[in-house]
Amino acid sequence: MESTLLELEQLLSRPDVIWVFLVVVATLAANYITRRLLLRLEKQLERTKTVWDDALVKSARRPLTWLIWVLGITFAAEISAAGTESALTDLIEPARFVAVVFLLAYFLYRFIAEAENAFVSNGADLTTANAVGKLLRIAVIITAVLTVLQTLGVSISGVLAFGGIGGIAVGFAAKDLLANFFGGLMVYLDRPFAVGDWIRSPDRQIEGTVEQIGWRLTIIRTFDQRPLYIPNSVFATISLENPSRMLNRRIYETIGLRSDDVDKVQPIVEEVRQMLQEHPDIDTGKTLMVNFNAFGPSSLDFFIYTFTRTTNWVAYHGIKEQVLLKVYEIIDHHGAEIAFPSQTVYIEPEPQP
Repeated sequence: MESTLLELEQLLSRPDVIWVFLVVVATLAANYITRRLLLRLEKQLERTKTVWDDALVKSARRPLTWLIWVLGITFAAEISAAGTESALTDLIEPARFVAVVFLLAYFLYRFIAEAENAFVSNGADLTTANAVGKLLRIAVIITAVLTVLQTLGVSISGVLAFGGIGGIAVGFAAKDLLANFFGGLMVYLDRPFAVGDWIRSPDRQIEGTVEQIGWRLTIIRTFDQRPLYIPNSVFATISLENPSRMLNRRIYETIGLRSDDVDKVQPIVEEVRQMLQEHPDIDTGKTLMVNFNAFGPSSLDFFIYTFTRTTNWVAYHGIKEQVLLKVYEIIDHHGAEIAFPSQTVYIEPEPQP
């Protein structure tokens, strides 16, 4: 027991142990103070309108805490290794540099993600924000890896040369994967559709709402709630319609009157035209036509050709229902009737003997 106490007393009398203890205590204090300051700063910045300061503080909280621990532990390890003349002294500096690089990359990665979410929440285009965010995060990861390799003594020029030769081999082996990647890149650049758009293709049986645009696949949810996973290379070879970007929806209907109501066709057509021009949900700046069109097999046909102001599918059908019911009221008001398919059979009288 006395020998153990003696050894402990000798250990505590060493100046390097005291310095290690002080470094650990200073690290704990700095970590605590930093966390408190960041929390208070985050609450203060929530009152501002800009998104950059909020993203900066949120993304820096965890990497900064880890950075304090890395610096404190490595500094304490240097003091301890110097006091014991350990061979680990030469490994501490590279390890600290690698840790700092990865923490910096982690901070930038989180900052890009937080800024992306902030821009999307403020109304930015989701597709563009995702594309720019992915490219920036990939650039941060590649830069961090190359920096660490250079620090560890690996020749970057050799890695890049090997990557060029390997890229050719990978290109031949994974041409479909690369085609999908560049197809996704063209979707991000040309932006024929975005997340949330309703798209359809007359070339393929593709129709639904875009849920996600990835670098290899685009996920489309059909109207019967089935997911479609479309390789991005497909979009380079097919034509697409994007009804979500239409400016108006069209009402195009043909209505037939009885042949007995031929004298009432003109006033009915004029009153229907006047009704559409006064309707608040009809866009009179677009083409508006109501004309007697044809003598049908069993009806006198006139057509309605106009556009609604809304593009919403549900609201459009409500407006169309109102228009058709008002057309029926106009026809009934004039004492006419809507024709239905009918035939008249004439029977020749039998000849008298």
